[in-house]
Amino acid sequence: MTGLKDILSLRTVRKKIIMLSKIAGVLLIASYVVSTRLPFDTDVSFVIWFAFVIILVLIIDFLLGHFISTPIMKLCDTAKKMSQLDFSSDCAITTDDEFGELSESLNKMSENLQQALSKLEEMNTQLEKDVEQKRLLLQERKELVDNLSHEMKTPLGIIRAYAEGIQDENDEENKKKYSEIIITETERMSNLITTLLDLSALENGAAKLNLIRFDFVEFLETVAGRLLLDVPDINYNLQYELPAHKVYVYSDKERMEQVLDNLLMNAKRNVTANGILKISLTEKTDKLLFSVYNQGSIIPPEDLSKIWTKFYRHKNAKYSGSGLGLAIVSQILSMQEMEFGVKNKETGVEFFFLIPIVK
Repeated sequence: MTGLKDILSLRTVRKKIIMLSKIAGVLLIASYVVSTRLPFDTDVSFVIWFAFVIILVLIIDFLLGHFISTPIMKLCDTAKKMSQLDFSSDCAITTDDEFGELSESLNKMSENLQQALSKLEEMNTQLEKDVEQKRLLLQERKELVDNLSHEMKTPLGIIRAYAEGIQDENDEENKKKYSEIIITETERMSNLITTLLDLSALENGAAKLNLIRFDFVEFLETVAGRLLLDVPDINYNLQYELPAHKVYVYSDKERMEQVLDNLLMNAKRNVTANGILKISLTEKTDKLLFSVYNQGSIIPPEDLSKIWTKFYRHKNAKYSGSGLGLAIVSQILSMQEMEFGVKNKETGVEFFFLIPIVK
């Protein structure tokens, strides 16, 4: 029974064509026989039969177009789009013959090619990022080596000069003085290398943040007191404006101490003699605004965007620091997605950052 169904079924294009040709042949013969027996003369019967033949040809042509030409056109159109890497539309042939199977195969191939191309694009994008990252790392490494070499020249030159001076010096007091200078410069190089390693760890993600909840007002008072008050060589007018109550934040306490250390020491080193150094802490809705102002030379406007880069020192700076402090500030605050910046005032410079308040 199943074999008979398969034989009679029209699941192949060949069977459909054979079936149409047989039907057309039978209809032609039958129509001819019928037309010859009509009660008309021969010419009229021939005209009727010829009209029937034309109608039959049109019907056969329509059926052949439906079963063969239209599917072929759809397949060609889909294949053309695929050749142009356009996989936006499927081949809509749902018949159960070879065309339907070919359409399904094309759709699957299109889907597979699209997935393969998507993966290839992702891999290419990742490769481009990796290449760019490698290029940036190489460039950064070169700049680091160049800058480090430049930074090391001065202390190494000083160390060598005073080391040679000790060899030729007979005065014990001078030898002691030279030794102290050598130790100071050695510590300076050590601090520079340590700071560089710390900054590199922050930039590469090797150093993780340890977020805790703490009172920022008391925290600032402690850090500022240690850096600005508990020292004998105060030659500036310290002013401060802090909330009278506790204000809690959620941040990395040790890293924020680094931020305050660098910003406060930067202000202390650049404030003019007997000038104003002002610390402010202001609540702004859901954030706490910290700012430190030092009276003194302003930063050249064209250099304001450069001060957060490694080894940058503006030409009006009164001291020769490592040039890494503000780079560390920028990295720590950026890692916590905090807004920060610097502004030139009429008679000085103000650094600031915003830290979210928590209950």
